[in-house]
Amino acid sequence: MVSEEENVKIQQLLIKYCEPEDQLLQHIDRETNLKVLMPRMLSGHYQGRVLSMLSKMISPKRILEIGTFTGYATLCLAEGLTEDGIIYTLDINAELEDMVRGNFAKSPLNSKIKYTIGDAQESLKSISETFDLVFIDADKKNNGTYYDLIFDQVRAGGLIIVDNVLWSGKVVNNAQDKDTKNISSFNDKINEDTRVEKLILPVRDGLFVIRKK
Repeated sequence: MVSEEENVKIQQLLIKYCEPEDQLLQHIDRETNLKVLMPRMLSGHYQGRVLSMLSKMISPKRILEIGTFTGYATLCLAEGLTEDGIIYTLDINAELEDMVRGNFAKSPLNSKIKYTIGDAQESLKSISETFDLVFIDADKKNNGTYYDLIFDQVRAGGLIIVDNVLWSGKVVNNAQDKDTKNISSFNDKINEDTRVEKLILPVRDGLFVIRKK
């Protein structure tokens, strides 16, 4: 069993041996922690590098992100886009819009980002693209709904990545609260889906990496 002290040292080692954050990502991390409720929702340095690496490995032309928050993961995913690539990112929180647009405006990737405020299920109706990569990190009760809505728009060989599937370990302990039950049900749904290959990476709160066959 790994102690809390050992776990901290492991996290420090992971950060030491991955690519550094650029100044804009550092700024977003700092501003989010200072000014935004529930800053833990931010992907952060290590998970951000994981998302960047996965994106760069497949060089996507089209990315969909459901759940922008303050834009940290958006910029990490966008790093792998092709020269003519676009990332569509959807969020319902209008209170963060000015901050997020300000963050994106500081990035050389800004022209590749299409940021939409509104209900994601409605916003998706107006996006007729084929996606190489989808990142789902929004209201957890709708993970399955988003998955079903976008599945046919993901190309064969494309990736769907879903965040928070370990839910602070509650899925292991069979917690009976509604959120944990929803996440466990989603995990079971993916496990039984023969159209995909899948694995969970124990990165932060768990990333389900799903490859469409």
